[in-house]
Amino acid sequence: MLKIKNIVKKTKRNVFALNDVSLTVTKQEVIGLAGPSGSGKSTLLRCIQELEKVTSGRIEKTGKSGFMFQDFQLFPHMTVLQNLLYAPQINTPKQDHKESALTFLKKLGIPDIKDAFPGTLSGGQKQRVALARSLMMHPEILLCDEPTSGLDVATIREIITLLKSVQDLGITMIIASHDLDFLTKISDRIILLKEGKIVADMQPSQFEDPIDYLTKLY
Repeated sequence: MLKIKNIVKKTKRNVFALNDVSLTVTKQEVIGLAGPSGSGKSTLLRCIQELEKVTSGRIEKTGKSGFMFQDFQLFPHMTVLQNLLYAPQINTPKQDHKESALTFLKKLGIPDIKDAFPGTLSGGQKQRVALARSLMMHPEILLCDEPTSGLDVATIREIITLLKSVQDLGITMIIASHDLDFLTKISDRIILLKEGKIVADMQPSQFEDPIDYLTKLY
C-alpha cells in the first residue's frame, strides 16, 4: 500500500525536516503520527501527498491518496455542496457527482447544511465537510493533518467515530496529531517522530499505558 524508504527532506536553510525515515503501511491500517511541534509530522504527510518533494529517498504508493488540511481549506465563497463538487467536476467533468456528494453528507450526518457557506459552520461541521470533500476523490489512503485541532471533547469523540467509519470503507489512514489520547483510541500503530526521525513504532493495544510510554520519549 505505502512504502517509505530512507527519505530525507531538508528545508531551504539546509535543516533536516525529515532524516532517514522509513515506514511501511498496509491496507486498511490506521497509523498515528505523534511528536512535538516541528518533529516532521505534517512534512511527512505533505511529502506522501507530493505537496512537497523529498530531498532523497523514495515513496512508493499504491492507489490514490486524499488530504485533509488542518485549517480545512474550504472555499468560503462556495456552499458546502459546491465545495464537494469542485475537484471531481474538474477531474471528470462528464460525470454527475451530485448524488455521491449528497450520500457522503448524509453518511457524515450533515445533509441539512449542503447549501450553507463555510463561514456559518462550527468547527466540527467544517471538519465533516473537509472529510466528505476528501472522500469525494475516492482515495485508497486518507492523510489527516491535526483533524481534532481546536475541537471540544464531545466533537473529538464524534470525529473518532467518523474516522472509524472511514476505516470500515476499506480506506487506509495516516493521522498526524498532538493529541495522544485521540491517537491511542483511533490508531493501530503510532509512529513517534522527533527532530525528523522515527524514535518509536508501537501498537497502543500492546501497552497498559501507551500515553505514558510515548510521553517519556518526547
